[in-house]
Amino acid sequence: MVIPVKTRDGGYDIVLERGALARIGELLAGTSETSNPERLSLIVTDDGVPEVYAETVAKAVRKCGRAEILTLPQGEENKTMASLSKILETLVKLRATRKDRLIAVGGGVVGDMTGLAAALYMRGIDWVNIPTTMLSQVDSSVGGKTAIDFAGVKNVVGAFYPPKLVVIDHDTLATLPKRQLANGIAEALKMSLTCDEELFSLFENEDPLAHADAIGERAILIKKRVVEEDERESGLRRVLNFGHTIGHGIELACGGTLLHGECVAIGMVAMSSEAVGKRLLPVLDKLELPHEALCDPDAVLALCAHDKKADGSRVTAVLCDEVGSFSFEPMDADALRGRIARVVKQ
Repeated sequence: MVIPVKTRDGGYDIVLERGALARIGELLAGTSETSNPERLSLIVTDDGVPEVYAETVAKAVRKCGRAEILTLPQGEENKTMASLSKILETLVKLRATRKDRLIAVGGGVVGDMTGLAAALYMRGIDWVNIPTTMLSQVDSSVGGKTAIDFAGVKNVVGAFYPPKLVVIDHDTLATLPKRQLANGIAEALKMSLTCDEELFSLFENEDPLAHADAIGERAILIKKRVVEEDERESGLRRVLNFGHTIGHGIELACGGTLLHGECVAIGMVAMSSEAVGKRLLPVLDKLELPHEALCDPDAVLALCAHDKKADGSRVTAVLCDEVGSFSFEPMDADALRGRIARVVKQ
């Protein structure tokens, strides 16, 4: 399956195919007009990703060009300026030019940093995203958002910089533990609550983990529609932040004890009506996702003030009062404090 995504500068394809890594050479060749034996591909991965994934990509690239692998330490705590600098320094040491490219192989942390490095190096070089986790496949694979965390704030330094190609091989999910699968599916659940009541019914009535492929594809199609209408997040695209305003605050305040999707799940509970909550909580239980967090609510509130959706003293929150719909509501500190109190306990 190929999903084309339109952008203001053209667009890119998302290839969804089991076994796509085995065809990566053919797929990458389609992003270049001609084969160039001198073209360098720097493959960026981390030490939590099976080595065979990056090695498979490197082997394919070396049939028609040069390839090097850079392995970074895994984890959100390494989504930093230091890691970004390491990518850029490696490009300089390899004497990379504007004709060379970066290839991200891994989860959302790797993809975000690699994309930002591509946007910055020589004012922009090509990059290819190969997300290998459920979270990165349904979330960061679409939309061209790239970023690092900085000064204690998540994703505060970044750029909109679309990839040349996204390759999603669902076979890579076989190496993920159940917690990581549920962590990613939380992002698809978010999209179903705001945009697709039929998809939410699948979460309610079936085993979501047994339908990960179908859920992932439908989530990507939802995000594609939203991103094509609002590429730079000036309006509709804010709906994709459902659960994230408080979720991001919880993620940082908890010091990494909870995964991103787990924090988003808690954030969704905070921003849902009582009626939606009655349907949402059993789904979270099914996925073994939390309803609450144990951390400092004041710290969460302070982090929400740094949210990218903030406008002065208010933050534009996404609310879900009925499954399949949403609304935007500016919230001041008192309103946010009340929402946080629902889900954050000391």
